Amino acid sequence: MRVGPDFHPQRENWSERWSSATLDAVTRQASQPDLREWWKVFGDDTVGRLIVQADAGNGDLQIAGLRVIEARAQLGIALAGRYPQVQQASAEVLASARKRSEGFNTRSGVYLQYGAGFVVGWELDFWGRFARAIESADAAFFAAQANRDTVLVLLHAQIADTYFTMRTAEARLRIARENAQLQKRSYDIAQKLFKAGETDELDLQQAKTQYLGTLSSIPDFESQIVLARHALSVLMGRPPGPLPELDASSGKEGVIPLVDRAVLQDVPAELLLRRPDVRAAEYQMAAQSALIGVAKADLYPSVSLLGTLVWSASSLTGSANTLAVAGGPSVTWNVFDHGRITNNVRVQDARLQQLTVAYQNTVREAAREADDAATALFAALRRDSILNEAQGAARRSLTLAGAIYREGYSDFQRVLDAQRTLFAQQDAYVVNRRNATASLIALYKALGGGWTTLQPLSDAATRQQMEQRTDWGNLLNELSEPPAANAPAEGASR
Repeated sequence: MRVGPDFHPQRENWSERWSSATLDAVTRQASQPDLREWWKVFGDDTVGRLIVQADAGNGDLQIAGLRVIEARAQLGIALAGRYPQVQQASAEVLASARKRSEGFNTRSGVYLQYGAGFVVGWELDFWGRFARAIESADAAFFAAQANRDTVLVLLHAQIADTYFTMRTAEARLRIARENAQLQKRSYDIAQKLFKAGETDELDLQQAKTQYLGTLSSIPDFESQIVLARHALSVLMGRPPGPLPELDASSGKEGVIPLVDRAVLQDVPAELLLRRPDVRAAEYQMAAQSALIGVAKADLYPSVSLLGTLVWSASSLTGSANTLAVAGGPSVTWNVFDHGRITNNVRVQDARLQQLTVAYQNTVREAAREADDAATALFAALRRDSILNEAQGAARRSLTLAGAIYREGYSDFQRVLDAQRTLFAQQDAYVVNRRNATASLIALYKALGGGWTTLQPLSDAATRQQMEQRTDWGNLLNELSEPPAANAPAEGASR
């Protein structure tokens, strides 16, 4: 018999059939690439190489893995409740003195008394106290695993997002340099015309201002590239420095792919409920639900089986050795603590309700994140063709403005305006591409994609260091292998 409630998922009806028109517009059902490795949709192997290195060296992921090991040890503590809870062994040797007697040292007048005892107490789990404790620790163990999966989802999204932030800065740097060269030629022409007296100083100063303004953006883009490389280094568990993984990706500089659909293997509602942080919240509810049963068990009498074995002897001649054995049931009942126990049950129940609301908030927030990302992606995709056409028109406008100026039918201001417009449109086009990529990454993250890794919970060096300090038995080795299929666990419904 187990007192306390059996856990059932507290899912709201909308979450099991949730979707949105915008989300449907930017997703499609396909088998490849797998949601566990969604970054392959970009067709850039560099992202995968960076993610593999981050899985091996990221500090937050290592901490999350160690918390799984901690939760497994906590489960071992709970499992110990299946065995005798009181286990005491004692031994004693006493030296005593007598004035005269046989069997003692005649010089010192000392004789010895010695004995040993063993006490065993085993509380019978009539009300499921220990079973509920095991149930709670088991759910907490799976919650720790889900929390590690959450770290993986965030880490993989951060790696991809930072990588394409760097590529965007490279593209914007290239555009700034090309436009600076173009504007430098106009500035040189204006300078020659001014010295020749063929134009006034206004054209010269405006050309100079525009050229220097574009030139000033170059150090900022160069800084963004360096900062992004530093961020990638830290995400991979390294100090800022060289990144061989990027050096091997020649030809990808400034390339920002445009992917118009997120590839899914299931409907969004199912993916939402399998999101690692949603699963973790559900497991935390299951763990807390079991603690209500642990607290309720204190309302009922505790029945234990007690046993003692005592042996004693003496060095005195003629003294007998004694062996005493006793055993029987023991009943304890905290009758006068009813108020304290009842309120403790209420405390545990209130905590469960808090976690229930937190779980529902987590699901709602996950749905909002997915819908927001889909909306942003849809908008960026619509703007892409418009901005592409706009930058083409700006390039053509510059060509026409230059031709008209050389023919003497317009002033130099129209050339400067056309150059400024071209730079702005080219930069806007690249930034929008970046926004589309960022939104796609955010959508995959919101749906819980990328929760797998080939890395164990702890690497060999960490396990060796821990085993030198503490006897871990075979526990670390048992947890060192990653799951074979790396599939997300089902919700805690037991």
